[in-house]
Amino acid sequence: MNPRAVLLFDIDGVIRDVSGSYRRAIVETVHHYSGARPDAAAIDALKGEGCWNNDWEASLELLRRGGLAELPAYAALVEVFNSFYFGGDPNGDPSAWQGFIGSEPLLVERHFFEALSDAGVTWGFVSGAEPPSARFVLEQRLGLSNPPLIAMGDAPDKPDPTGFLRLAAELSGGLGSGCLPVAYLGDTVADVLTVQRARQQRSEQAFLSLAVAPPHLQAPEAAERRSVYEAQLIDAGADAVIPCTTSVLTALEQALA
Repeated sequence: MNPRAVLLFDIDGVIRDVSGSYRRAIVETVHHYSGARPDAAAIDALKGEGCWNNDWEASLELLRRGGLAELPAYAALVEVFNSFYFGGDPNGDPSAWQGFIGSEPLLVERHFFEALSDAGVTWGFVSGAEPPSARFVLEQRLGLSNPPLIAMGDAPDKPDPTGFLRLAAELSGGLGSGCLPVAYLGDTVADVLTVQRARQQRSEQAFLSLAVAPPHLQAPEAAERRSVYEAQLIDAGADAVIPCTTSVLTALEQALA
């Protein structure tokens, strides 16, 4: 089938559940320096501001807002955070990692991407995760071969759209009027704003912002918080909020109809 659209994914909260890994590392990093553990609602509120996609910077900001008298050096905080998340050398052998990364449930399986390809959807990933972490989940756990990826350090942090636009243009063969529509599925306000800013830079290109609430808000007891979170995504400019990652093809086909 000829390509019909390009679909780019965030990874954390969309491809894998990071509530017990990246988010837990934020909590433990803040606790390491301050003795306090921020709850999930506090992290959600921070993420809802749309400018704290980097979890190292989010950890530092929570310490700042918590009134810590002397903030740690950024490099030292990164090292502490990674000791929790990776539990070993981030650039070393993943089999030696003992950190929270080992407890990340997958939200999709390999056949999900095969179904996208069969439907004429070209796909890739734009994520703020460190490259070793992103490659680990995509290549080793999902078995994807050399997936198109923009990760931390490959482009400015979201919501800057540079990396998103770069990969979109690469996969679609160009951007502009008459080119393939490009959709992005993310779980944060920063992801939605990335598409909004891409539209500002390339107004002639058709973009679609799809959003999904992260897994920790999917439980029945979190229904009220999920509703508030999804409203924030819509207010930020999401074209649609979908119930789960695996429903994205249906949402995309409805948008293309």
